[in-house]
This record gives sequence, C-alpha cells and structure tokens, in this order.
Amino acid sequence: MKLSVVRKKTIIYPNNNRVIARFFFNGDQRATKVIQNILKMPEQEVNVNMNQILREFTRRHRSITTLFKKHYNKVRHLVSGLNGKSMLSENRKLLIGAYFTMEYAIESAALFNPSIVEDPDQSGLEEGQTRVIISLRGTGEGHISSLIFRRAIIDQNNDIHLQNEGNQIDEAELVKSYHYNKDLFINRLKDMGVKPHLYEKVTNQLPEEFNYDQVREAAQNLEAEEPELTLEAQKALQEILWLAGSYTEIRFSLDTDLSERVIFPLSKFEKNGIEDARFVRFIEDDGTVTYYATYTAYDGYTILPKLLVTKDFYRFRIFPIHGKFAKDKNLALFPRRINGKYAMIGRIDGVNNYIMYSDDLSMWSQAEILQEPLYPWELMQIGNGGSPIETEHGWLLITHGVGPVRKYSLGASLLDLKDPTKVIARLKEPLLIPSENERAGYVPNVVYSCGSYIHNGELIIPYAMSDYASSFATVNLNDLIQELKASS
Repeated sequence: MKLSVVRKKTIIYPNNNRVIARFFFNGDQRATKVIQNILKMPEQEVNVNMNQILREFTRRHRSITTLFKKHYNKVRHLVSGLNGKSMLSENRKLLIGAYFTMEYAIESAALFNPSIVEDPDQSGLEEGQTRVIISLRGTGEGHISSLIFRRAIIDQNNDIHLQNEGNQIDEAELVKSYHYNKDLFINRLKDMGVKPHLYEKVTNQLPEEFNYDQVREAAQNLEAEEPELTLEAQKALQEILWLAGSYTEIRFSLDTDLSERVIFPLSKFEKNGIEDARFVRFIEDDGTVTYYATYTAYDGYTILPKLLVTKDFYRFRIFPIHGKFAKDKNLALFPRRINGKYAMIGRIDGVNNYIMYSDDLSMWSQAEILQEPLYPWELMQIGNGGSPIETEHGWLLITHGVGPVRKYSLGASLLDLKDPTKVIARLKEPLLIPSENERAGYVPNVVYSCGSYIHNGELIIPYAMSDYASSFATVNLNDLIQELKASS
C-alpha cells in the first residue's frame, strides 16, 4: 500500500512588515554624544522632530511613546550625568528614547519549524471545526530566532483557515526573575561543562539563595580583580551569566492578539535566539491542562534546552532543563505521564532517538536508546518531529531523518502505549519528502516539523519548507496505521 499524502494550499510566508521596536545601544561614549546634542536642541526643534516621529511610527506600534519612555529610562543615568537636576520636557525625554530605539523585522529571513496544539478557546465554532494554535520559529537579521504564533481553524474537511495576523507586534513584559539555590546552580554549570576552578571564583561570592543581580555583581567583582581574564575564563563567565538570566516569567497585555505576541530572546545571554519550540497540550492525571514547549536556547557558545509553560498563552514561565541527558536539541514531551512519570523523546547524542523518564520536569537523568538510523533516507541522523500522539493503536511518533546531501525527510513510528520503549512499527519509506518546489530556501532540501495533530480521521502535519516558509500536509490516519503495521 502506498500512502496518499495531501499537501494543503495554505502556506505561511515570512512577512518583513512585522516589526518590533527594540532598545538600541552602541556604547556609553556614543550614547553620551547623542544625548549631549539632544540636550542642546531648542525646544521648538524638539517638538518638530517629535511630531514627525509620531506621524511615522504611531500606526506601526501599539504605544510607541510608552516604548520611547522605557528606552529613555534605560539611558537616564547618562542623561542625569550630563544634565544634573535640570527638568526636561516630556517631548525631550521621548526624543532621547526615540534615538535609542530600532525596529527589528522578526521574520524577515524565514518563518519555519511549526508545531500545532488545540487552542484553549473553542467557542463560536461550527460542528466539525477545531481552533488551533500554531507556533513558528521566526528568523530575522543576524539569524536571531524568536517564537511567533498564529491562530487557525481546521474545518470539517481538514482544510486550514489562518486567522488574519495583527500588525502591532509586542514583546513580552518581564514579570520577575528567579532566586537560585547554589547547589542546583553549580550542578547545572557542571552539566554545561564549566570547570570548577572557573565557576568557583563567582559562586564562592554568593549566598545559598541568590538572584540574578547578585550573580552579575559577583561577575563584575571578578572582572575588576582580574582585568586580564583568559579567553576560557571569559567564556565561563558568559556561561554563568547566561544560566543566571535564563529563569524568567513573562506576560503579554490582554489587548494583544495571539499573532501579535513574540517571545524574543530576553537578554544578551540568549542572543542567538529561541529555536524549534515543540508545544504539547499536557493533561495531568487529575485532568488539569497545561501547555508545555521544549525549545533550544543558544548564546553562540552553548546549547541550553529549556521548558516554556503556559495555560493561556498570555503568561509564560521559562526555565532550563537539568540533568545528565538534558542536552543537545530535539526534546519532545509526551502529552501525559507514563506509569506515573513524565516521559520525553530526545536525541542526546546527535544521532539516535532516546526515551527518558523523570519525576521532575526540570531534571532528566535517565535515558535509553529507542531508535537508531536504519534506512538509507535517515542514515546520518534521526530525531523526533514533535511530541508523540496517543492513538488506540499506540503512540504515533513523527520522526525526521537526514540522508545523502543532507536531505531531510519525515517518517513515522508506533510505540507501545503502556511501554513506549517498545517500537511496534516503523515506516521503511519516508512519509514526506521535499517536493521539487520545496527544495529551495534558507536551508535547501529540508522538510521539518515540530508537532502534528489528529483531526477528523486525518493526521495534520505542519512542516517547514527548506527552513523558509511553512505549510501543511494530511494523511488518512487509518491508512497510516495500516502501513505502519505492514512495515513491522
């Protein structure tokens, strides 16, 4: 039996008109010169310039003056050093803030690696319809990746209808950073491969419970005491600060549409971005629903697996994943506990699929190999294509494989429901390969997915086309199960 896979006409292309307004700063010396010139500017000229700026940008951002004021506050210490206690007009403050603001096109280069989950809001739908949330990796200038969302409705025929996207994009507000336990913090540094003689110069300064500001202060003390740190010590210091800045809680305004919310790297210690979020609608044993997403944070030196938690897609908690096997990319959480434990699929050695169990979502110290590359289209490496999906026949796991000329294809496996360490069946041939019009893009010859969804008897697979744009494919679920059983 040859499976019939239907490619949908719906394609999500990157849109370079979708921008966020970010803080722009290029050092104290240049900033001081700019501020001096603005302070010398006559008030009438300040007002004329400010009116022109507002004409240009008020329709591009929800409250551009709020952003200007926020960015002014970031350089206020420099202003005070130049201006003393003299009062500034509101327009002059806003103008200073405008000079330290830049627009960033969050998806100008690519919009790819989608996952899909059922929306918490299922009101106002017709019979046979389901509202879903699609998460995507947006990439802009400098290959900086962020997490972007879209809403869609899947109809009775499994066609995907995307909601019109908003055009006033907002970053999240940082609610709080976390306090840290020194022992756990040191254990994570060990997991990251930071040597004790390097991190102890910072951690020895810290109490048993501490916050990010105390870590930053300890790092500054070290830099003052040892101004000529070795490159190895400098890198270790960056890793320490990155880890300390990685526990966060963020929220979006209630008046933002889902498509207007972007989770952008929150600090310079996550400067290379947020990659490949795999969302899952997790149901606890008591029926409680929580949405989790595993993703990869990258600072230019180290990959840090992280977990994002939300119930409503307005407020999110973010924290790193610890443990011996919390490494590399490609982690995907099962949608419920297995025999009382959390379970996750991961590729912890860069080549094979593993399965892991844990009592604690943040600590993963047990793993066993699940699948090795077997067929020609996946001999370089395999990985998951999102969280396993529960069916009456077993856990349906979409996989990806890398073959010759680094061509990516999607496959499928079936795992035992009670013991998913047992692989019941595995497709011998790819489920989805790049078609001729999907081979060109940011990374050629790639189809890639971070999560699929079953609807009205079909498996719906959102997938990236050569890491540039994203589309959807469907396959009859019964046909897929029968083909899997035949392959076994």
